[in-house]
Amino acid sequence: MIAGLRATSEGGAELVQLLTPEGERVDHPDFHIDITPDELRGLYRDMVLVRRADREANALQRQGQLGLWVPLLGQEAAQIGAGRALRPTDMAFPSYREHGVAWCRGVHPNEIVGMFRGVDHGAWDPVAKRFHPYTIVIGNQCLNAAGYAMGQRFDGKVGDDNGEATMVFFGDGATSQGDVHEAFVWASVYDAPLVFFCQNNQWAISEPTERQSRLPLYQRARGYGFPGIRVDGNDVLATLAVARWALDECRHGNGPVLIEAFTYRMDSHTTSDDATRYRLSTEVEEWKLKDPIERVKAHLSRNGFADHDFFDGVQAEADELAAVLREHCVSLPEPPPSRMFDNVYAEPSPALQAQQAEYETYLAGFAGGEH
Repeated sequence: MIAGLRATSEGGAELVQLLTPEGERVDHPDFHIDITPDELRGLYRDMVLVRRADREANALQRQGQLGLWVPLLGQEAAQIGAGRALRPTDMAFPSYREHGVAWCRGVHPNEIVGMFRGVDHGAWDPVAKRFHPYTIVIGNQCLNAAGYAMGQRFDGKVGDDNGEATMVFFGDGATSQGDVHEAFVWASVYDAPLVFFCQNNQWAISEPTERQSRLPLYQRARGYGFPGIRVDGNDVLATLAVARWALDECRHGNGPVLIEAFTYRMDSHTTSDDATRYRLSTEVEEWKLKDPIERVKAHLSRNGFADHDFFDGVQAEADELAAVLREHCVSLPEPPPSRMFDNVYAEPSPALQAQQAEYETYLAGFAGGEH
């Protein structure tokens, strides 16, 4: 039934790393990646542009243009590495912080900010982009992804090099939710081609990881009968290599797989959070030395793969992206109140149409009057 079935291993050492914080390439006994200077420059560009868009959106929220923003600062390598490992036929299920994965799936930041401005539910086509809408309920996307991956299995879309796979993204805090564990059960018993990608950014809002689990998170996979692996989530090369391996395992019928990307949330959980109330500045400063973008920049510079003109050009492109994002955000039209009735069902129902008519009549009663 499964033409390409192969043995699955956990990938060796506890933390897979291919690029040190100082920008030096290192070997790993089980993981290797062949990457050209041009491809490496592309990964650097991805991370710089995504970070710049993130910082602009964060500023827009502070200026009252967005109701909320969920920063990804510090997690660029985890998201770009995983996002670039996905094939066009694969499916991705995000939580609410995966702006970098969205970028890799062809979703422009302009298509995201409407959600946080409160004027839409996401402006992209999830089927065409193979990127599910953002999920606010913590961990719920894991069940959605498990069901989708089971469908891939039932439809015979796994078993060889051309097989499909699904990747679902969640944080360390979500591993304490029942939905995630139920997804682990369903995916494991049905051999679903699903990569569980946990971005362990060390803090579930104000709760550190050590208050949620006695074991490293990747080891939890053993209890469900599938492999888990921990990767340096600030190393875009290691993340790319491990994500490719895990997706390949799944598309050949050896899924599911759990990846714990060991990274750090450099900003607050959201713009409604104040991280200075529960973590020390010394911890943040320590992680700044492991910055995912700076290590790639150091590697490019040290090896003569990029010069000042390249770095200046990428920064200029990033600033232009931020300007486009700002202009788009502040010019978004305010939708009419009746917009809430759109897309409730695939086709309108008499009951819904009656409710909408009643609501519009109610609103019309305020026209020209005080309320």
